[in-house]
Amino acid sequence: MGSYLLGVALFALGIAVTIALHELGHLMAARAFGMRVRRYFVGFGPTVFSWRKGHTEYGLKAVPLGGFCDIAGMTNQDEVTAEEAPHAMRNKPWWQRVIVLLGGIIMNVLITLVLLYGVAVGNGLPNPNVDLRAHVGELSCVPATQIDANTLSECQGTGPAQEAGLAVGDTILAVEGQDTPDFPSVAEAVRAYPGQTITLDIERDGQQLQIPVEVAAVERLTTTGETKTVGAIGVSSAPIKDVIVQYGPAEAVPATLRFSGEWLKATGQGLAAFPAKIPGVAASIFGAERDKESPMSVVGASRVGGELAQRDSWATFFMLLANLNLFLALFNLVPLPPLDGGHIAVVLYEVIRDKIRKLRGLAPAGPADYTKLMPLTITVAGLLLTIGVVVIIADVVNPVRIFG
Repeated sequence: MGSYLLGVALFALGIAVTIALHELGHLMAARAFGMRVRRYFVGFGPTVFSWRKGHTEYGLKAVPLGGFCDIAGMTNQDEVTAEEAPHAMRNKPWWQRVIVLLGGIIMNVLITLVLLYGVAVGNGLPNPNVDLRAHVGELSCVPATQIDANTLSECQGTGPAQEAGLAVGDTILAVEGQDTPDFPSVAEAVRAYPGQTITLDIERDGQQLQIPVEVAAVERLTTTGETKTVGAIGVSSAPIKDVIVQYGPAEAVPATLRFSGEWLKATGQGLAAFPAKIPGVAASIFGAERDKESPMSVVGASRVGGELAQRDSWATFFMLLANLNLFLALFNLVPLPPLDGGHIAVVLYEVIRDKIRKLRGLAPAGPADYTKLMPLTITVAGLLLTIGVVVIIADVVNPVRIFG
């Protein structure tokens, strides 16, 4: 229990540090271009403590679920004093404003790279070239029934696969013409043919063969405890080799960049699927099964961090924190206010609008009127708040359980 609570605390601290560094990215970029930073806070709500240095107030607020970096003149509606005007963000070139808005996102990406590099050197990263094909590791008889979730009935003799001539070391390429890139896909395909004869396409010693196998009809339990008749042939997968590759300090650099690129693509796909998963999260509050791939809040992620610490899975712990940073980077790029991407979209709109005005012989129109965006901003903020509350409740009453 002690290691679990330590993991929860450390992951929550990691999230807090992530938030602080995200806002620090904005602050550093703003300072680099001579912008006035009024406040730099981690958290929302009542102020726990704060201090002032120069023109900036630094502090911590009571609810550590976010943070902010208050830059003078970030929008046209932000009142600035005469002394602040030369340092106001809205009076700076558009490209400087975009870099400042990207500062937090860039910081999240850098955190991701640093964490993954540390894992690559200290433990190793998943091998992108690992052979996941369905290599036969063991042939056995087929138990006729399943007693409980972890127990099958006893059996003797040989199973259908061995009787058909399948051998240890063979690679199953397809079942009934359906490609099977890994062993789970083989098992899933075979289950659909109880009591039937199927053809396995296999590779043996560089030769491709076809082997007919009579599938046994067996009874297995579903996730809800019901009995179902499925197919089985008595084949177990060989251990997958070289799943993790550890790198030296130099070779870890390209390995980290390569792995980050793969993660970037997967995270983008996950972000696109994010809205469709929210109804399932809401349903899980009322007893529906929680998808292991469903979104998690700070509460849920910290809980998973505790489970990983409890099992000494520190590499996965830091990879989860790295993945969270990459997700936050992409999420903040969504071109909707009040996200960073929404502010960037407004700046780019101003640039395009003024270029068109120049072609028409008109003067630049100045900063955009953010009051026209308030209905959209309030709607998006309210939607994000609602989703956040739903996910937090789900993480409390029906959390994601990565270890069953």
